[in-house]
Amino acid sequence: MSMAVFLFVPTIIFMSVVAPIWLLLHYRSKNRAVKGLDEGDKRELESLLMQADKLTDRVQALEKILDVESPDWRSRDNDEYR
Repeated sequence: MSMAVFLFVPTIIFMSVVAPIWLLLHYRSKNRAVKGLDEGDKRELESLLMQADKLTDRVQALEKILDVESPDWRSRDNDEYR
């Protein structure tokens, strides 16, 4: 079997089976990326943003409490990691 036939058959199989599926999946993912978020994703993102804001508020409140009760807590915490 010559080298040309040895390379020709896999190339034909690739071009007729794999390449079209690959292109289809590629452009489908590009199309989804252009569309952006759907309504469910937007609602979930808003919910996560609200939860992050609440957690930020909690951390700030805890830091204020620690500042009053133990003013040197920040420097002590930094010394432990050095």
